[in-house]
Amino acid sequence: MAEKIAIVESFLSCHVCSETFRDPVSLSCNHSFCSSCLQRFWEQAGNKNCPICKRKSSKDLGVNFQLKELADSFAERQKTGSTETERAKRKKVEVVCCEHEEETKLFCEDEQKAVCPVCESSLHQSHKVVPLEQAVRNLKDQLRSDLESLQDKKNKHQQVKKTYNEVIQLSKKQLVSTERKIRAEFNKLHQFLREEEESRLAALREEEEQKGKTISREMKMIEEQISSLSDSISAVEEDLQKHKVSFLSSYKATQTRARVQSSLTDPQLLSGALIDVAKHLGNLSFRVWEKMKDQVHFSPVILDPNTANYSLYLSDDLTSVRHGDTNQQLPDNPERFTKYANVLGSEGFSSGKHSWEVEVGDHPDWLLGLVKESVDRKGQIGASPKHGVWCLAHSSGKYTNGAGQTVKVKKSLQRIRVQLDYDRGEVSFYDPEDMTHIYTHRDTFTEKLFPWFAIGDSGDAKTTEIKICQTDVSL
Repeated sequence: MAEKIAIVESFLSCHVCSETFRDPVSLSCNHSFCSSCLQRFWEQAGNKNCPICKRKSSKDLGVNFQLKELADSFAERQKTGSTETERAKRKKVEVVCCEHEEETKLFCEDEQKAVCPVCESSLHQSHKVVPLEQAVRNLKDQLRSDLESLQDKKNKHQQVKKTYNEVIQLSKKQLVSTERKIRAEFNKLHQFLREEEESRLAALREEEEQKGKTISREMKMIEEQISSLSDSISAVEEDLQKHKVSFLSSYKATQTRARVQSSLTDPQLLSGALIDVAKHLGNLSFRVWEKMKDQVHFSPVILDPNTANYSLYLSDDLTSVRHGDTNQQLPDNPERFTKYANVLGSEGFSSGKHSWEVEVGDHPDWLLGLVKESVDRKGQIGASPKHGVWCLAHSSGKYTNGAGQTVKVKKSLQRIRVQLDYDRGEVSFYDPEDMTHIYTHRDTFTEKLFPWFAIGDSGDAKTTEIKICQTDVSL
């Protein structure tokens, strides 16, 4: 009787949650799952394949009411029909062959079941049969490997959750800081500009709210996965404590669930989760004063703080950068450079001509130029075109093209003019004092290029930061 109940229970159990079906749905491959479990699995997997056979679902899903009635009826009977006598019978069936009343000391690997010596000699002669103890040890080793995979998956989810928490904290600081800077800019203007000021503050808050909702939605999914992984880990650990046939009767469903969850893709941090500070602050005065038909100063490049290395400190107007003595506590978001003291401009170029000037003074250690959008921001790169970097470098009193070749100059450069002609494939550098040509990289550009700045320790130099020079623009 107990064996029949176990068979029915297996037939009426979802392969994702290992519980009795709740609102079961059946795929075209005839595998069935709880409706909510299947939807959650599909969301995590990013496709609509069967969790067991991986076939793509090819029909609309509806509740399988016949299977639902069976599952509901079975669940109700299990609640009311469980007695100590039935448990004792089940235990007896687990250790004694129901056909020959012999103790099941062997395990058939071909049929994945425990058998008695009589079964082996009569039904399993051509099969691979091993001692039950050995089979249990081997299968538990497999399940321990699955447990390690689940734990590793959980650790990755927890790490992403930790980074998201850091992103949330920085976003809140960015909100406060950006709001303060916006107010400082608007306080310089006349009263009739207040409406424009409040409009921009509303846009900032709306972006923070929208990105906060996006992060919350992602974190909720991660927390659900962590909870599901924790449940699976507990189920695996519980099975590992079982003995012999008791373990064999339940390990398969637990292992299937564990492997299904282990096959899910690892969580990835969303790019663009931080507030786009450069959008709100970049050229703010220019864009607002444009309505006043007056003359303002315009910075052709605005630095993006979301890309800045931990050791770099940007000015409030995002037009200058210095190398600090200590690292800042910043999240490892996808946009940020983590290995080198680099920062990018907030806007990239994929066509046309563009130029800007950078004041370097007597700073002893810097690199200026452009990089491709896909440049490695986490690993080791060289300052050369083969790594997607086109630059001019200054270090140890020498100027180089970034690839080790010395560039000759007539005098120490206080300012550098960077000029990009995307369509012709040229990145050029000039001394803006007399427009003396310094060096030109020639290449074929295939993706968006971003202004790039790298700066080392200033040492005893008077110039501690490098600064993007403003341009006078008549409206």
